[in-house]
Amino acid sequence: MSDLTIINSAMLGEGAIEGIKHVINVMCEPHWFFIISCIGLAVFLIGYRRFTKPSFAIFTLIAFTVFYAVSALDSDFWSIIKKADNVPITIMMYTLGFCLWLGFRQAAINDQNMEEGKPLLEAGSDDKVLVWPDLVYAELIALLLCTVFLIVWAVVLRAPLEQPADPSVAPNPAKAPWYFLGLQELLVYFDPWIAGVLLPGFIVLGLIAIPYIDRNPRGNGYYTFKERKFAISMFMVGFVILWVVLIVFGTFLRGPNWNFYGPYEYWDMHRPAALQNINFSEIFWVRWMGQGMPTEDVAGLPYYIFRELPGIVVLAVYFFIVPFFLRVTVFKKLGDQLGFVRYQLMCQLFLWLVLVPIKMALRWTINFKYIVAITELFLNV
Repeated sequence: MSDLTIINSAMLGEGAIEGIKHVINVMCEPHWFFIISCIGLAVFLIGYRRFTKPSFAIFTLIAFTVFYAVSALDSDFWSIIKKADNVPITIMMYTLGFCLWLGFRQAAINDQNMEEGKPLLEAGSDDKVLVWPDLVYAELIALLLCTVFLIVWAVVLRAPLEQPADPSVAPNPAKAPWYFLGLQELLVYFDPWIAGVLLPGFIVLGLIAIPYIDRNPRGNGYYTFKERKFAISMFMVGFVILWVVLIVFGTFLRGPNWNFYGPYEYWDMHRPAALQNINFSEIFWVRWMGQGMPTEDVAGLPYYIFRELPGIVVLAVYFFIVPFFLRVTVFKKLGDQLGFVRYQLMCQLFLWLVLVPIKMALRWTINFKYIVAITELFLNV
């Protein structure tokens, strides 16, 4: 083989690798990444019995590890994952995947046993153990192992201590700790009082309200998915899609100026920021009605209320009319089981859950910012 042939083959191989990287970068654009994540979760929930088999789980683990290791050969990807703040996210992806697999694996076995008339995994098990010595010994061993792990981690991976805080010098990008990256990502799509107070409050309220909303005794004390499909599916969407995926966004895909970058893309500090944002009132009055934004009071309404009236109507329909539409359609059976009060509480939490990806999709596609933007009263939704 001549030297020219070897060079051409190497160039073709390098071009193929760069092409694969480009495809992955495109797939990691926010709208595609989000769609792929939703489709992947839906496929997993539909075929959870097949996907939780040990052979398939081991194959997935090996494939992901090989992909991650090969990706680490790229300098841009390696510069991201090697950061001390980002190492816990890599660990989180493995531990989270294992915990979800374990729970769904036991659910798949129980669901199959119930169909075949066999006893559940938890049937007849004696969960009672003595605090001393059984529990204390297990806790002591776990404590020692965790201590050794943290000491080794602290020695091998240095803490990312930086210069003393200087208000005149801000890092770019300025990122919160990894466990707050989900909330920081929500700040892109919602006003701070919604992203930092209201939505976290709904999360806590929803978790507290679950035992009162869902009083179905099936599934208590044992793993199952078949008997709790709606509840578990909504939890998985809220936890995996709207929390874990947002953490991945903030860790691996958010770069300078809080722009999105592919995992193999260089973080260019001079890349221009996002385009000018647009509110629903501008779409309604300027684009649809073909006139300027209202600047004078109308029929006793302050001009800013009249200006945002279309958005207020949209929110009113979304939060007050849509629940009744769902009640007589897709949630008819669920509404009969829950009753009026519990159904309304569940539906409002559900609508807020759905509103998050709606706002995200609008922001990614048309740079949409607020449905209602009453800056005069610091009220933006």
